[in-house]
Amino acid sequence: MSTGKKAKPTYFNAILGVALVLFLLGVLGWLLINGRALSRAFREDLEISVDFHDNTSDANVKKMQAILDKQPFVRKTKIITKEEAVKMENQVEGTNVVDFLGYNPLFTSVALKMNEEYVNKDSLEKIKKFIMQSNVVRDVTWPNVVVEQMTSNFRKIGIILGSISVVLLIVVIFLIDNTVRLAMFSNRFLIKTMQMVGATRNFITRPFDIRAFLNGLISGLIAVVALWMVISFATKQLPVLNLLNDSVLLGSLMLGMVVLGILISLVSTHRSVVKYLKMHVDDLY
Repeated sequence: MSTGKKAKPTYFNAILGVALVLFLLGVLGWLLINGRALSRAFREDLEISVDFHDNTSDANVKKMQAILDKQPFVRKTKIITKEEAVKMENQVEGTNVVDFLGYNPLFTSVALKMNEEYVNKDSLEKIKKFIMQSNVVRDVTWPNVVVEQMTSNFRKIGIILGSISVVLLIVVIFLIDNTVRLAMFSNRFLIKTMQMVGATRNFITRPFDIRAFLNGLISGLIAVVALWMVISFATKQLPVLNLLNDSVLLGSLMLGMVVLGILISLVSTHRSVVKYLKMHVDDLY
């Protein structure tokens, strides 16, 4: 009875300790998911302009738009007429371009929103060659500097966050393993006593493995609830985060937290029990 009473606080502390490190890993995972979603949002918001020659008829512009709509790299298209283009330019410049030049220097165009995997320098160059095969297309343009900086910056951010994730995962595994082994330390005499009275290894390890499974499950669920509370608070403060959240990835992250908690707790507990079974009684002191 006394052994059980002593073990309970240790188990309680172990559960909270494991939950805390899983929570920290979950927060970083959520940041990675948001970073990925933010990268996708920026890429898909980039606009590619397909400009047409001045003598291109509206019918040919619409035909070209229909062709572009069928391409795998296109997310959506929009026709911008010369008149609409000059109005947009006037708003940006704050002056009337037509009055200043005496004519409208802009062209009818189709604005393309691309699927994110195609928003990089190499893919855009290939897409430009494909579109330029049409004799009604004058040019295909996009903000080159923005694309290059976007690709470079997101790659750097991905490498940094990925490296931090790997390091934190190793730290999490190490901390959980030590926390669980520390919890098992108080049960070393009970384990050895059961062995000395003739209990088999499976009989001894089974209840500890079951307890480890439950502890890992509880820790994972506590970490998931804590992460959910943080996410809910963050999205209330910054509603724009709702647009970035990917429910599938977020669900996978939370499931992974629970599975990781169970797996590490189970493996660490089983190793600790087997270690004490192999030790001599005098070495337990």
